[in-house]
Amino acid sequence: MRIVFSLVFLSLLGACAPKATVATIQTPKADSVQVDSTPVVVAPATPIEAVDQQTASDDLNFTYLKAKSKVVWKTKNNSDTYIVDIRMKKDSIIWANISVSMISGAAVLFTKDRVQFYHKINNEYTNLTYDSLSTSLGFKVSYDLIQNMIVGNQPYKKNNTRRVVRENENFLVKQQEGHVEVNNWVGPNRKLKKLSVSDVPSSNKLTLDYEDFSTLNSALFPFSSSITLDVKNKENQFNQTLITIKYSKVELLDTPLEFPFKVPAKLLKP
Repeated sequence: MRIVFSLVFLSLLGACAPKATVATIQTPKADSVQVDSTPVVVAPATPIEAVDQQTASDDLNFTYLKAKSKVVWKTKNNSDTYIVDIRMKKDSIIWANISVSMISGAAVLFTKDRVQFYHKINNEYTNLTYDSLSTSLGFKVSYDLIQNMIVGNQPYKKNNTRRVVRENENFLVKQQEGHVEVNNWVGPNRKLKKLSVSDVPSSNKLTLDYEDFSTLNSALFPFSSSITLDVKNKENQFNQTLITIKYSKVELLDTPLEFPFKVPAKLLKP
């Protein structure tokens, strides 16, 4: 289950463009945020209620994504490193293969309503609803949330109640999604730079920082990210998990990808 947990948040981040390409590093030149082509100049910590709901950050469309990443997972007592291959079809499916020491150890398949996990080494298969997964993680998880985090978009819908605050060169977009408080920091390149998600009743919190933005065709992709998870255990004490992700290759495709996920028939029996 620990690898399932990492997979939910491991694959994060990016941005997408319509044609296949491999990233080359380029420093963004933008130094101000534009709203409707007009610079917004506001004193620090002053609400900007009139900012258009769709222009705080750039959401980039994609059809298929293929990537390879190195994921380091650290807790108080353990540290593990995985190589993770990721494939995506927008609004449909997310597939990941997890390898340890060049050995394929597990595969995960996210669809709109379920999460399937096959631990090849231990020959174990898990089929979960997102409600079950959310209970295990201590956070409300959905397919759309995972997809938006992978492609670097604001994870929650922009048409809910929010306010926008100018903090130095960034915009802080504050949202409320049920009992979850969400803060989105949008950088001068109009991409999501930092995210915090806090579950108010439990005080569980996820913080995500996007880094190393590089150009993929006309899009920006964060080739590094770090995630901090602070989740209470059964003793009501916080356990902290640190996850770092570095992409070595990302391709953005129009041509269909395959999503191989085979589970032995004996494990599928009720």
